[in-house]
Amino acid sequence: MSNIQSVLHETRVFTPSDEFVKQANVSGMSAYQALVDASQKDYEGYWAKLARETLQWKKPFTKVLDESNAPFYKWFEDGELNVSYNCLDTHLTTQPEKTAIIFEADDGSVTRINYRDLHARVCQFANGLKSRGIKKGDRVVIYLPMSIEAVVAMQACARIGAIHSVVFGGFSSKSLHERITDAQACAVITSDGQFRGGKAMPLKPAVDEALGMGGCEGVHSVIVYQRTNSEVTWGGNNIWWHDLVTGQGTTCEPEWVSAEHPLFILYTSGSTGKPKGVQHSTGGYLLGAMLSMKWVFDYKDSDVFWCTADVGWITGHSYVTYGPLAMGATEVIFEGVPTYPDAGRFWKMIQDHKVTTFYTAPTAIRSLIKLGGDLPRKYDLSSLRLLGSVGEPINPEAWMWYYTEVGQSRCPIVDTWWQTETGSHMIAPLPGAMPIKPGTCTLPLPGIQATIVNENGDEVFDQHGGFLVIKRPFPSQIRTIWGDPERYKKGYFPHEMRGYYLAGDSAHRDEDGYFWIMGRIDDVLNVSGHRLGTMEIESALVANPLVAEAAIVGKPHEIKGEAVVAFVVLKGARPADAAAAKKLAEDLRNWVGHEIGPIAKPDEIRFGENLPKTRSGKIMRRLLRAIAKGEEITQDVSTLENPAILEQLKEVVR
Repeated sequence: MSNIQSVLHETRVFTPSDEFVKQANVSGMSAYQALVDASQKDYEGYWAKLARETLQWKKPFTKVLDESNAPFYKWFEDGELNVSYNCLDTHLTTQPEKTAIIFEADDGSVTRINYRDLHARVCQFANGLKSRGIKKGDRVVIYLPMSIEAVVAMQACARIGAIHSVVFGGFSSKSLHERITDAQACAVITSDGQFRGGKAMPLKPAVDEALGMGGCEGVHSVIVYQRTNSEVTWGGNNIWWHDLVTGQGTTCEPEWVSAEHPLFILYTSGSTGKPKGVQHSTGGYLLGAMLSMKWVFDYKDSDVFWCTADVGWITGHSYVTYGPLAMGATEVIFEGVPTYPDAGRFWKMIQDHKVTTFYTAPTAIRSLIKLGGDLPRKYDLSSLRLLGSVGEPINPEAWMWYYTEVGQSRCPIVDTWWQTETGSHMIAPLPGAMPIKPGTCTLPLPGIQATIVNENGDEVFDQHGGFLVIKRPFPSQIRTIWGDPERYKKGYFPHEMRGYYLAGDSAHRDEDGYFWIMGRIDDVLNVSGHRLGTMEIESALVANPLVAEAAIVGKPHEIKGEAVVAFVVLKGARPADAAAAKKLAEDLRNWVGHEIGPIAKPDEIRFGENLPKTRSGKIMRRLLRAIAKGEEITQDVSTLENPAILEQLKEVVR
């Protein structure tokens, strides 16, 4: 791993304005360094101080970090608190009338709810759950569209100590069944359907199908929110959401739980194909979400915060349901898609709701460039003061468009590296502290001891690439894989890593110590003995003015070890015929050769109208690897937004 080569050279640097630095929660590099120094001087004392200052405790903790059963670390274990109390009750005396959520539905209708009313709705629903016999420690699966109700359901579970497991509304009944059975859920909260792009799409039928697959006998309640008024099949254990809350009180005493009580299980894909139930704690998780809101998003009481992620993913947990509400923020929640009724939807919403902080994925940014790179200029985006990127490395050219066209060259961009397993940001700019460069997540948050090592766990420097690891346990990290502690130990703390947390990403550091994520470890290509990160070749392709999006995978090559296969989406139409496709493919190969070097030239280029993505916008790279190798696709593709494009991508340009 130590000879992974970084071939991306980025020299542009953007320094925050004096005005931004002056108002920042962490103002200047000296303030950042002071926090880092404090964490290194007294690691446990540093986290204890932050936990006492940031969270509301019912019973103060006396133990900080328990490492006696590493890697099953415990933080603040003897302290007691409640996440819902921290998100809602704490604001009732200070700002009950402040808008908590601005919900914009698919059809453009807007609903606003303040903290007092949100608290009342959460309490009513929590009392409804208790009336169904749901209690502390029970698992509840939530399968809902983006809505106020999704937040209410999650907060209500947290309020009574039930452990929620949110399943993205785009997942199939098979995926839902896997999660219900693995978590041994006792209840499912769902909806009759959801609206996306002007169409009503069913949800409850997938629940019925999942429950009919067997192994779900423990599910005694299916609670159904009526959203689309579509016909549903009704079972004996089904109850409408509105019937459940009728007559329920608007107060509900929180269940005070240990800081180590599981708050939720969130399933993420694993290399074996079997989903991993990532288990997060209560206290440490919330601390991470709140500190990153304060530091990375530079949160102010006047902000209107919009994270576009679905609650089915970790980003939607930390930066929709928990982080913003714990800080007392006003946030936007959006039901629809960024291209309906047209590609100006995001920009119009920023204009209409006067959004100040906008946090989205590089995939969305690249798609919006393709669909209308000049569209942001048609809207008043002057309310924006900070932009964010999440989910994958953002290539420098997309970063520059985001900075100039959306942020009007005045809003810092926080490019955040973190994972489902870390719970909150690990490496990201503190926007008022450090200069930023397109394509790098910059420096670790104070207290996060990230570094880069080789296969033996030895640190590597001098801009060499290797495994990204975190050296010390941190409060918001994964506690275990639900029901599979051995898989947790082997996957995240393998013996050769010497007790470090293995992130599964490759990275390198530049001359300023900034971290550059090069892709997943299994997305590193070995081409003629040269190890190349896929993200860097993708960035080179997307820098071509004709290319909107690109994904790189490897396939076996008898001479070179691995061949580079590029899947390319153009800004314009696909080539009209084979000759035009061949000419364009050759031009793009030469472009990559010029940008990076001949070794990185794609052996194959395949053109498609899009890349295979989940409905949340995540590129399904395992599918692309299968297509590149000519393998039959056997995995579930029901979560794809656009299954038809798989056939296009099988066409090799010769």
